[in-house]
Formats: sequence, structure tokens, C-alpha cells
Amino acid sequence: MSATDKMEFPVVTTSLPDSMTHVLTITKYELLNYFRNRRFYILLTIGLLISGLLVALVGYYRPPAILSDPLTFYTLWWGMGISFVVILSGIFFGGDAISGEFQNKTGYFLVGNPIRRSSIYVGKYLAALVAAFIIFFVYTFIAIANGIYYFGPTIPGQFVEAIALALLGVLAVLAFTFFFSALFKSSSMSILVSAILLLFGFTIISALVIGFASYEPWFLLTYGAGVVTDVMTVPYPAHRAVIPSRFGGAATLTFTPTIPEGIIIMFAYFVVCGVLGLYLFERKEFN
Repeated sequence: MSATDKMEFPVVTTSLPDSMTHVLTITKYELLNYFRNRRFYILLTIGLLISGLLVALVGYYRPPAILSDPLTFYTLWWGMGISFVVILSGIFFGGDAISGEFQNKTGYFLVGNPIRRSSIYVGKYLAALVAAFIIFFVYTFIAIANGIYYFGPTIPGQFVEAIALALLGVLAVLAFTFFFSALFKSSSMSILVSAILLLFGFTIISALVIGFASYEPWFLLTYGAGVVTDVMTVPYPAHRAVIPSRFGGAATLTFTPTIPEGIIIMFAYFVVCGVLGLYLFERKEFN
């Protein structure tokens, strides 16, 4: 037996990155794309403009109705802009997150790599979520800073609950926009449909369902997300109320979701839209 035959060579083993590594890598680079994109800074500017306008108006006029107590202050400040911040974050960051891969043909090269589509989808969602949370917390921080300036470190418990509910709302809205982004291969179509439904469509559907059928629109995301601002109201609005007309006409029927109901609706949209969006993305072919 020769010396070469007796020589032992080390065994070299290689392992592919696991799914979690893929998710974190996709999240990292998608987040970098957001920071290089004008869209992120446009939305950040919108949030700063809304906050800046409120700072200027309250600081200059000092309306007694707003500065009467901390709860009233946070209620009005929160109600003025948080809905737009949450909805626009979903539209800006989730509207074309998946459809853009089809329209720009970039997904064809991405899915050719040894990486699961679920990792791509989750990574993109997490990146959009981080970007949306940045915008959200900038708006929230400015609100808290102004509240501390006028009232000291007195933050109502309702405002803390509202922040938690709004974070759940961001999760649900992003899952909703990701679903339509996976449904269409056109970025403009997915953004348009998501924007119309969130900004106008659900509101119109809710009014029609209540007005003609006297039925609670529990199946609408915007209805459930109403708890984000309703939780600041003391006492909490009645679940079902009839408001008499001021001019002698027919009374108006209104519904307000309870807090548990709102949480269930938003969580259901987060889960169902997330699963359906992932299913569509798994099934679609890149050409």
C-alpha cells in the first residue's frame, strides 16, 4: 500500500442557508430598497406634514377644547391622522410588493434561486412592516412629545391601548394589500384596487349595508379598525345606536365594533389575507 493510499483527506461538507436565513436576507435587501425609494420619504413627509400642521395649529391657537385635559388632547390628535398613516403605509409598502416582481420580470430571476417562495413572501412582508412601523412611530412619537409638553408625563391608558390596536391594524392592512398584490400581475392595478377599497370602497359598502339592510358590517376591515380611534372615547360608544335627525327626518342607525370584535376582525384579515396571498404567490408562474 502506497503512502498516498494511507493519506486521509478531510471531508468538506456544505449546507444551504435555511429558510430563516433566506427570510432575513430578503427582508434586509427589501428594506434597503425602501430606503432608496422616494416612496418611503414621500410617506414620511406626509406624516411629518400632518404632525407639523397639528403642532402649529395647537401651538398658535391653543384651543381650550383640545388643551382641556390629556385624554381630549390625545383623542383629537390621534383621530386627526392615524387612519391615514395606517392606510397609506399599507398602500405604499404593500400595494405592489408582489405584483412588481411579475410586472418588472425581476421575480423570474429571484425564484430561480434555491429559495422557497414562502421565504420571499414573508421577507417582503417583514420589510414592508418595518418600514410602516417607522412611519407609525414617528407620528406617535410627535404626538407623545406634544402631550408631554402640554401636560407632562401623563399618558392616558386609552392611548396606550390605541397604539396597540393600531399596530394590529398595520399588520392587517399590509396583509390585505399584499393579497391584492399577489392577485394581480400589474402594479398599478393592485395599488388602485387596494387604495379604492381602503380609502372609499369599504366606507361606501358599510353605509349601504347599514342604510338599506340595517345590518352590522362586521366583515369589513375598516369597520373593525374603527376601534383604533373609538377606544379613546369615554364612555365607549354603544354597539348599536339610533341617532335622531336634527331636521325631523328619519333617524340614523349606527354600529360601533366592540374592542374584542375589532381585534378579531383585524386579526382575521391578517391571517386570511396573509394565507391567501401566499397561496396565490406560490401558484403563479413567472414568464
